[in-house]
Parts: sequence; C-alpha cells; structure tokens
Amino acid sequence: MIIEAVQAGDVERVMELIEEHPERAAERDAQGVSALLHACYMGRPDIVDAILPRLPALDLLEAAAVGDTRRVAQWLENDDAVERRSGDGFTALHYAAFFGWPEIAGLLIAAGADVAAVASNPMAVQPLHSAAAASQRDVAERLLAAGADPDARQQGGFVPIHAAAQNGDAALAELLLDHGANPTLETDDGRSAATIARTAGHGELADRLDERSKPSS
Repeated sequence: MIIEAVQAGDVERVMELIEEHPERAAERDAQGVSALLHACYMGRPDIVDAILPRLPALDLLEAAAVGDTRRVAQWLENDDAVERRSGDGFTALHYAAFFGWPEIAGLLIAAGADVAAVASNPMAVQPLHSAAAASQRDVAERLLAAGADPDARQQGGFVPIHAAAQNGDAALAELLLDHGANPTLETDDGRSAATIARTAGHGELADRLDERSKPSS
C-alpha cells in the first residue's frame, strides 16, 4: 500500500500510512525493492525524509542510495555485502553512482565492488552509465580511475558519452574522452554522440564531439 502512495508522489498519504502502521515504512514490493528505494527512484527527498526515521535499519543498498556513509561502512565489514543486489538488479555502486555519493563509491570500490557490474535487468547498465545518466562527474571520475570501461554498452547500444551528450554535460564528455571514450560509437539506431547532442539542443558540444571524431592527421 505504501509503495503505491510513494509512486503516486503522495507524501501526505505516505505519512498517514506510516503514522497508522509504523511497520509499513519497511514495506517492499513483489521484487523486494523497498519503499525507501522507490522514493529515491521518484526523486522525492520529502518522501525519503518521511520514511527514514521509521526504519529500524538500512540495508547496504538503501544506505548507498541515501548517502549514509557510516552505515555503508558498517555493512562493508561483512565480506559478501558488496556483491548484494536489489530486487530489480542494481548493486550498491549503481546507487552511489546515480545518486551522486563519491565518498560512498570510493568505499565500495575499495571493498572490491565491481565497476563493470551489469544490472540484471533489461537496462543492462554499469555504474558508469548510472553516473553519466545523472551527470555525476565526481563519481564517474572515481569509476574511470578504477578501470571502468568508458565505452561500455547498455541497452540500445548506448555508451556513457551518449548520456553526456544528451544532458549537454561538456565536462563529463571531456572526462570520458580523456579516458579513451570513442566519440564515433553509435547507438543501435545509428546515432552518434554528436547527433544526440545536436538533437538535444547542445550545438556547441555537438561541434566539439564532431571535431574529436575526426581522424588525427
């Protein structure tokens, strides 16, 4: 019940349900994804704040999503914690990457988190895709320094520089290029990073990507 309220963005209903039955704060969907993670997915910090105080504890995935460094560090004392996945297929490093927690990403990487972990769902994203999609450059830099493939493909043939192009994130695009990203790679439907940038209205970045796509003389 609380999951539906979270997905509807109804913070008042969420608070009402938790007030009536505090244990509902820990509710999970059929896949095992918690109400807290759904609130994170929805980009609703107000709902996150409503749920957090009523939770008895955070698991590693939730802690990574909300930026609880202390709790992440505690979980990493458990040898196998870093390999755990959410019910919908993401690792803690995916969450740290997407929600922008570079310190947590660093802790996870130091603990052996796989920077090339592919989400076990149709999106098939790696943590670098997650960071690029949300323009989290600080996390992307850590991932690249740890060996993440700048040209890793996800669903649809998208690579991280395509996300940077879509978002108009020139700094991230340059970071990826500096780490060897190939600007000529195309999506499965034939779009290059420059094409994606230009279609999204980022002409200056598109020109820069076109220039970087030319063979060196």
